[in-house]
Order: sequence, then C-alpha cells, then structure tokens
Amino acid sequence: MSTRRVIKNGYILTLDHSIGNLERADILIEGSTIVTIQAGLDVSDCEVIDATDMIVMPGFVDTHRHVWESLLRTIGTDWSLPNYLQSLYYGGIGSRLRPVDCHAANLLGALEALNAGVTTVLDWSMIYSPEHADALISGLQASGIRGVFAYGVSGETEYWDRESRKRVPQDVHRIKRDYFSSEDQLLTLGLAIRGPEFSSWEATVEDIRLARELNAVCSMHVGFGNWGPHDRSIEKLHHAGLLGPDLNMVHANTMSSDEYRMLAEAGASLSVTPEIEMMMGHGYPATGRFLEHGGIPALGVDVVTSTAGDMFAQMKFALQAERARVNQQVLDAGDMPDTLHIKAEQALQFATTAGARALQLEHKIGSLSPGKEADLIMIRMTDLNLFPVMDPIGAVVQFAHPGNVDSVFVAGRPVKRHGKLLHVDLDHVRALASESVSYLRSVPAGTAQ
Repeated sequence: MSTRRVIKNGYILTLDHSIGNLERADILIEGSTIVTIQAGLDVSDCEVIDATDMIVMPGFVDTHRHVWESLLRTIGTDWSLPNYLQSLYYGGIGSRLRPVDCHAANLLGALEALNAGVTTVLDWSMIYSPEHADALISGLQASGIRGVFAYGVSGETEYWDRESRKRVPQDVHRIKRDYFSSEDQLLTLGLAIRGPEFSSWEATVEDIRLARELNAVCSMHVGFGNWGPHDRSIEKLHHAGLLGPDLNMVHANTMSSDEYRMLAEAGASLSVTPEIEMMMGHGYPATGRFLEHGGIPALGVDVVTSTAGDMFAQMKFALQAERARVNQQVLDAGDMPDTLHIKAEQALQFATTAGARALQLEHKIGSLSPGKEADLIMIRMTDLNLFPVMDPIGAVVQFAHPGNVDSVFVAGRPVKRHGKLLHVDLDHVRALASESVSYLRSVPAGTAQ
C-alpha cells in the first residue's frame, strides 16, 4: 500500500496559529510526515481518505497516566487518595504484578487510549524489577501508541518517605541503551521521580541530574493534599537552579502564587489531572492559577482504576472547574458572571499543544503542521450527540466522547478506522487481561513477583 495518504474534505482544527482552522480542506501525508494542508489538493498515487462531515485534529496528548492500572478498571470509583495508595501500592495489588501482567496491563491501557483518540501518553510507572520494566515497555510497543515511558521506583511504603535516599534504579541505563538509544521512534524515555516532597532532597537532586544525563523528561508529584502546602518545593528547586523545561510537575494544587510564576518563567510544565484531583482529595485544580502566572497547563487522566481513560472528560473537568472557581468569586462579590473566564479553545490547547510541549515533543506533535508527524484523529460530526455542529471546537471540548472517534493515525499509520481498532486481536488482549486479573485475585497482598 502507498505510504502517501491524503485526507480529503475535513473540517481541520490544526492548532497551528499560522494556519488556523480550515472548514473544508485536505492533508497530504508522506510516510509519517504531514507535507501540505490546504483546500483542493490535486495529488495522485495516494490512498484517499474521505473526511467529509468529520473534524480532523491533532491526537490528544495525555501527560500523566498510570497505564498499568487499566487492568483494575472500575475498582476505585469510591477511593480517596489514601485508599488508593493503600490498595494499589504499599504492599497492595501492584506488588503482586508479574511481568506478564505488566505486559497485558500496558497493552490494554494503551489500546484504550488509542481508541479514545489519545495518540501520546506519559506512562508514569513504578518499577519492581528489570523484568517488569521490559514487560511494561513491550506492552506499549505492541499497542502502536506514541509515548514517554517514565521509569520510577517501586511503590513500597518507603516510597512516600521524605528521608528516603532511594533512587531511580541504575537499571534505567540498560533501558536507555536497549530501548531508547534513538530519539527517532514512537517511545521515548522519561523518569518518574519521587521529588522533594516524597524523598530526601539529595535523592531529588541526583534523580534530576540523572534525567538530564539521559536526556529524559523528569516528572514528579508536588504540592497536593496535606503533604505539600508548606514545603515550598518549587522555590527550593528554583534557588538550586534546577527548574527547566524538562521538568514536569504533576498536580500542584496547593502551591503559592509565586511558585506558579517560578514554574512558568522557567518553562517547566504542569500536568493537571482535574477529575482525579477533585475526586480523591488532592485539592482544587491549579489550571487558572498557572494561567494567571504565565503558564499553560497540560492535562492527564491519571488514575484509570477510578475514571475512564479519555481526554474529552478531562477537558470538560478542567474547563468547568476553572470557570466555577472564577464565577464563584464574582457571585461572592454580589454580581453575576458576564463572560466566562476561559474558553473551550484553551482547553483544547491543554490537551494537545501544551501536552506536546510538556513532554518535549512539540517539534514532532501537538498541532497539524507541515513537517510534523501525522498524529491525528477524525471525529464524526454526524453522530447524534454532535449534529448539527455549529462550533467545531465547542463540539470537541463540550460534546464529544470516545465513541465519536472514527479514525486515529499515529505517525501517519492508521490504528483505528471506521470506529474499529486495527492490527490487534482484541479477544486475545481480553484473554490476557482476564488471566492476569484472576491471578491477582488469587494471591495474597504483598506477594511481590
């Protein structure tokens, strides 16, 4: 089959301000790369993909997800954050995982993401052994997703210990050599470090230095619940000269205003996971406070034991939570809100361009731009929950759901067409997952494999 494809007659949301949105236009793809975006392309020797009555847009970028937890989907719908940590970590279910379970979990979770139009995910992984790491990576590879595999430490009780000097295992050097020696591939390496609120300062500094030695995005949880409000973690990192665009902070619900400014000025990213944060007790999402101090937040699903793995919901949660925050301030002043604080288009940016920037992948993905890789999705505008579409951006952010995603392409390769995933035996995937769940239910807690 030709490696040249042309997507015809779509309503294209490029998320590229130099191009804008095109009501009826075409996209020429050669191999993995977008070549041209314009109306009425006259090309031959191409596979022609009809996008009439479809929105064509960049694939979603999820900057914070524990992908393996898809194996335990729906178990945590009533969990608080302490419930979650005790149940999955601290000798909980996660400690029972065998490498074969890790493969099944990450394959299942990555396919869930692709099916929902998420073409890139940062997999924030806790690693119990080198064999577990290999299996988690193989699951992502088998799915065909683009991703950052963020290598972390195992999740024993010591994990949340401010005095702990436990470091990201040195096995990460092998992982870099064996799986991530090239930057020109779908999967890249990240580090999932505990950071200054959940390990010693010395461990944090050394883990950040290791990430930079490995040229890896370095992600950490900061400033949430009652663990972080008084730590001034960002200020400490700022004074140590450690902040930079390769650092990704997660949650940051309880930080002070000047720390949001420090983050933004350093170009560091912030991953907001609004639904889980409001549900589990992290604190109110920091979306607006980061915006007010010069940053643009990215979004993540986070805990897929407790919510579905799609970004449509996270855009809505982020948008309405922030609108409600500011609306309440107006109401408290005795007035009625006249205009809404943030717009739907901003939420769409959080889920695409800001996510790509947070993962240091903005040169490849995040917008539909000539020269970037063709990570894109097609959404049916004729579905009854969308039709008629008066505002395509509003349709994506406020009305759409994974069932509306007709097609998904990663690096120009179709992974979903006509509403069905390609190149995968879903019955086999379900069988792998079912066997792992049966095993996990049969062994006692704390049985590390």
